[in-house]
Amino acid sequence: MSCSSKRRARGTGQKAGSSRALRCPVLMDLWRVPSSRETGWYLALIAPNVKGPSYPWLDPSRLYCHWQGLQDCIADLLQPFCEDPIDLVAGIDAMGFILGAAIANTLQKGFLAVRKAGHLCVETCTQPYTDYTARQKLLEMRMDTIQPGLRVLLVDQWIETGGTMRAAIQLVEQQGGVIAGIAAICIEDSDGGKWIQEHYKCSQCVPQHLMPQFNRHQLESFQAFGATPGQA
Repeated sequence: MSCSSKRRARGTGQKAGSSRALRCPVLMDLWRVPSSRETGWYLALIAPNVKGPSYPWLDPSRLYCHWQGLQDCIADLLQPFCEDPIDLVAGIDAMGFILGAAIANTLQKGFLAVRKAGHLCVETCTQPYTDYTARQKLLEMRMDTIQPGLRVLLVDQWIETGGTMRAAIQLVEQQGGVIAGIAAICIEDSDGGKWIQEHYKCSQCVPQHLMPQFNRHQLESFQAFGATPGQA
C-alpha cells in the first residue's frame, strides 16, 4: 500500500485493504502513440482530481510523462511564435517551471524563474496578485536579467483566473521587457483569461471544440479514469 493510502486508511478508520484506501490508478502506456495524433490528442493523458476540493480539479503534469505527448504539447505551444523573435523564456512558479524550461531548451534560449515571494536571495521586484483560490499572494522576479526591449515568452501550465499571469506580465514590463507571448496548456474563458488573450499574443493546446469541457472543469476523457473532477 502507498504511504498516502496508509495515511488515509488510518485517518478515516478504514481497513487497510478497503477499496477506498486502495484506489488503483490508471496506468499510462508510456510508449503508445496514436497513429493520427490529432491536435491536442495528449490532453486525454491529463488526470482528474480524485482527492477532493482542496486540490486543483485536474493534474496536467501527467502528460509530461509521455515522451511524444510532451514533445507535441511543446510544438503546439510554439507554433504561433515560429516567426517571432524570442530572447528569453520565463516560467511561473511552480508548474510553469517544467513546461517553461522544456520550451526554453527547445528554443535554445535562457530560462527565468518567476517565483512566489520569499525564495530568491537576490534583489527582486514584487507584484501582488490574487490566485485561482482567491488568496492574496506575492510574485517576485530577479532584477539582474531583463534589459529594456528584451522579448520574453511567459509560460505557465494553466491559466484559470489569470491573476498570476497578469502579475508576471507586470513584473516583466516594469523592468522594460516586452511580452513576446503567453503560452499555457489551457487558457480558460474566465474574465482574466479573456483579458490576457485580448491584450497579448497567446498560445494554448486546447482545440476550440474542446474548450466548453475545460471551462466546465469536466473532461470526457476523465471517464477512462473512472472518476470525475473533485471525486475523493
